[in-house]
Amino acid sequence: MLITVTGVDQPGVTSALFEVLSSHQVELLNVEQVVIRGRLTLGVLVSASAAVADSKALRDDVETAIHAKGLEVTIERSDDLPIIREPSTHTIVVLGRPITATAFGAVAREAAALGVNIDVIRGVSDYPVTGLELQVSVPPGVGGQLQAVLTRVAADQRVDIAVEAYSLSRRAKRLIVFDVDSTLIQGEVIEMLAARAGAQDAVAAITEAAMRGELDFAASLHQRVATLAGLPVEVLDEIGAGLELTPGARTTLRTLRRLGFHVGVVSGGFRQVIEPLAHELMLDFVAANELEIVDGKITGRVVGPVIDRAGKAKALRDFAHQAGVPLEQTVAVGDGANDIDMLAAAGLGVAFNAKPALREVADASLTYPYLDTVLFILGVTRGEIEAADAVDGVLRRVEIPPE
Repeated sequence: MLITVTGVDQPGVTSALFEVLSSHQVELLNVEQVVIRGRLTLGVLVSASAAVADSKALRDDVETAIHAKGLEVTIERSDDLPIIREPSTHTIVVLGRPITATAFGAVAREAAALGVNIDVIRGVSDYPVTGLELQVSVPPGVGGQLQAVLTRVAADQRVDIAVEAYSLSRRAKRLIVFDVDSTLIQGEVIEMLAARAGAQDAVAAITEAAMRGELDFAASLHQRVATLAGLPVEVLDEIGAGLELTPGARTTLRTLRRLGFHVGVVSGGFRQVIEPLAHELMLDFVAANELEIVDGKITGRVVGPVIDRAGKAKALRDFAHQAGVPLEQTVAVGDGANDIDMLAAAGLGVAFNAKPALREVADASLTYPYLDTVLFILGVTRGEIEAADAVDGVLRRVEIPPE
């Protein structure tokens, strides 16, 4: 029998119902409950003998108890109700500022057209963006189509949509690796250094072409570094001290540490600038290029292997090996074409305010400039983040100006 209670939520509803059920000696099979804006929906699946299930006494007692609380109740008898719902096959996370009814309607419509059933919907965030997570059941062979269709919906409706297989692996991620420039921090370090050398415009143009995938990264790196020849080494410390983190970065890293993640950074930038930041942020791994320094001056060359597109993927694998984490339990976050191999190697590749070449191959693409949106893709809610922050006394929200 399925007993469904609806109405204004209040203390004592569940206890009143179960006091009645216990007097009729029914067997409890499953309970599901949701409260939205103070409105309760409580479903209780029980097993009873045919005599009890058919008796008017059980129905009358249940109705009397629930009506006394001012709520409504329905009782259905069924011999084929599943006891535990089959797990969903995928999750769809929709992020927007705002999410309009039109946008969400488009997601639901396109999903339905492919035979996708929405099993559960929950809110995961109200800040800095609105986030909704859908657990869905996707027919076999339709996952690729769903991803393609929702990518188009995201572009049309100006929201972010991520589709991921719903399985234990989604909750088992243990290592996350971030690109640094324009991902973990705002701006490009090499352009900041080039500005000190009077070569900012030329270097910025080379960087942009390399991030779009139009230039070989290693060759472009050597060209850009050559413009830095003669800068005093003290400039590296000055640049490092002035780095600005991407909004939400500290919240993201703090939350990941609480969850037990290993966290690393992989950068086409420079170790001399990044390592002090990594130490401050308590990161576990760092891979970056190293500038050659002679007699207290930058020579315009790098030493050691170049951290290029292939080097970033290798660094991810090295970090995973050192941490004892399988690649399918890793996450990579980046913004440029030189992050393509790293995101492809990770269990989950996230493009963050990325160039088109990276968005095309990423598992999820985020376009809002808040790094903590990565947490929502991982299944962490804003409520969970802020509850932990409140315990540690670091809870705060910064006012976000209207777009």
